Amino acid sequence: MLKKIDLYIIRKFLGTFFFAIALIILIVIVFDLSEKIDDFIEKRAPLSEILFVYYANFIPYFINLFSPLFTFIAVIFFTSRLAFNSEIIAILSSGVSFRRLLLPYLVSALILALFSTYLSNFLIPRANEKRLAFEYTYIRNPQTFRDRNIHMQIRPGIFIYMESFNQRLGSGSRFTLEKIEDGELTYKLMADNVSWDSIASTWSIRNYNVRTLEGLTEQLEFGARLDTVLPFTPNDFIQDLKEMEMMRFGELRRFIENERLKGTENVKFYEVEKHRRLSFPFSTLVLTLIGVSLSSRKVRGGIGLHLGAGIALSFGFILFMQVSTTFATNGNLHPFLSVWIPNLVFGLLGVYLLIKTPK
Repeated sequence: MLKKIDLYIIRKFLGTFFFAIALIILIVIVFDLSEKIDDFIEKRAPLSEILFVYYANFIPYFINLFSPLFTFIAVIFFTSRLAFNSEIIAILSSGVSFRRLLLPYLVSALILALFSTYLSNFLIPRANEKRLAFEYTYIRNPQTFRDRNIHMQIRPGIFIYMESFNQRLGSGSRFTLEKIEDGELTYKLMADNVSWDSIASTWSIRNYNVRTLEGLTEQLEFGARLDTVLPFTPNDFIQDLKEMEMMRFGELRRFIENERLKGTENVKFYEVEKHRRLSFPFSTLVLTLIGVSLSSRKVRGGIGLHLGAGIALSFGFILFMQVSTTFATNGNLHPFLSVWIPNLVFGLLGVYLLIKTPK
């Protein structure tokens, strides 16, 4: 059962957090506006869309992005003030154990972690649809095509290769389609070039040859032109990592399965994003534990010393997270480990600091 002192700490915690995050969001908006105002003017973006489509959906994204960092700073700031005013000494002297004192902190951190989980997996993907649609219209080009050495599995056992693809002309060169059954090649089509007919939704294949294999027999077929339907379109060549920001958690999981089937090279980026959506909120609890342990003791340096140590640790955490995810996307580290190792390491640090904290 929460007592008055618990409610007091929770109110201080959440109040400081939302005040700090509101200030940083205002600063971010000012800098973002100064950077993009030329694009808004050049492309004549309506003021109503800038305010209510772009920035209204921009705010939840950045609240979630800065949430762990400002949770940590909020804990350091208001706990240091409690310690400097000898309030923590008074609480502990009244018979409240340090472990019991942690309860309102953990309750507040859990509220923020659940809030962050909801934002990451449900609210922000829908908000990002509107925000990114605005960016594609008024700020930047929406899509990037893979135009060289395209390898893709378009159906189970069906693979395509294209040496190059011209998005503007809708044509590709050195095209190959292979069917593999039970580990053996059964069909192979090779063509000098292919072109996409957007009206009929068909592919035109030129200067082709087809090999059909059945056991030890092989049939060859040659032709100058073949118009046919194939189970892919030029849209399948699009590479846009922003796409994952518009997916809810379940949609992202299904998307990853589909991309893994295709053999897409960016699957690791999507897997890192999937695991990050659960580990990132959990880091709120880890950083809260470290923050309480660091700032609950009254020291001569006061709030400034605590804030300095806290900001250094928080940036260390962010740097560790970036390095570990880079090893996942560009190396052999598993995406799950890449996003959870920082929580594990700093969690152990938090437990150590908690043990060493004077009670």
